[in-house]
Amino acid sequence: MRRIKLIIEYDGTNYNGSQIQTNGHTIQEELQQCIERLTGEKVSVLFAGRTDTGVHALRQVVAFDTGSTIPPERWQYALNSVLPDDIKVLQSTEAEAGFHPRFDAVSKTYRYKIYRKPWGQTFWRNYAYLCTEELDVEAMGQAARRLEGTHDFRSFCASGSSVKNFERTVLSCRLVEAEPFLYLDITANGFLYNMVRIIMGTLLEVGRGSLAPEDMDRILTARDRSLAGPTAPPQGLYLMEVHYPEKQPLGK
Repeated sequence: MRRIKLIIEYDGTNYNGSQIQTNGHTIQEELQQCIERLTGEKVSVLFAGRTDTGVHALRQVVAFDTGSTIPPERWQYALNSVLPDDIKVLQSTEAEAGFHPRFDAVSKTYRYKIYRKPWGQTFWRNYAYLCTEELDVEAMGQAARRLEGTHDFRSFCASGSSVKNFERTVLSCRLVEAEPFLYLDITANGFLYNMVRIIMGTLLEVGRGSLAPEDMDRILTARDRSLAGPTAPPQGLYLMEVHYPEKQPLGK
């Protein structure tokens, strides 16, 4: 058996998230069905990170074990010939047997995208949060930077999470203006359930003047979800990159 590593991108609009579940079609289900179609094997695809319904990915990392004779570099072309148009394999390689896309990662980068113009919303409605309000972007940027470092992010975790440890290290949390868009770019060693979307919703409250940048310190310290802002919609969120150590446990 060989472990194949894939870098994939997908439009999450028509999927109930990345991980298999009983109540909807998912990215994992689609990948596993296509692998079975090519090889006859039933495999379990491992993901670097879970994405929710409507969330997109530009460089998600997945891996699976196979006894197929398809060369590692040919999996890209084989899978793209049977995958739907909203999922694409960007690269395929062989990994060491112990490689795990999630547990071997040292950090991940997400981008939340806000579209700020009244025109073009028809085209961006599934790929950005549509917001034409006047926002204090400078204050939002100050608030975002207060989240950098190692903190207990319990206030920015949605209910229903099974994790016991809420401590995460945010390496970078920055607002970027690129008209007609406003981006939140955040890199961390790990993320809690809906963490980026809750951070974005809270930053929008800062932008509207309902919260001040220094309120982020109070919200972090309180460890109380009710003090943070609402959860921003899923369609503005993108998994941009999964980062691994310089010497990854990857094969040829």
